[in-house]
Amino acid sequence: MGALSVNFSKVLKKFREGANLTQEEMAHELNITQSHVSKYECGRKVVDLETFMNWVRVTNSEVHAAAILFGTDVCAQAAQLITLVPAFITPFLNVA
Repeated sequence: MGALSVNFSKVLKKFREGANLTQEEMAHELNITQSHVSKYECGRKVVDLETFMNWVRVTNSEVHAAAILFGTDVCAQAAQLITLVPAFITPFLNVA
C-alpha cells in the first residue's frame, strides 16, 4: 500500500467554506493576506504546520483534520477510548 497523499490545498478550502468564511475573513483570522489564503487554496503556496493548525482551529475542523492526518481508524479508536476514561478515573476520585 502506498503512502497517503493529501491535497492540502483542497482540504484548506473545504474547511474554510465549511466554516462559511470568505477568503478575506480567513485572512483576517490568521493575520495574513487574502492573497496568501488564495495561494494556499490553489496550491501555489505550501502551507506550513503552524498555519495549518491555526486554519483548523479557526474553522473548528479538528476532528476532520485528525481523520485526515491520522486516519479514520485511529480517530474511531480514540473516540471509543474517551468513553472509557471516566470508568478508570472515577474510582481514584472517590479515594479519601
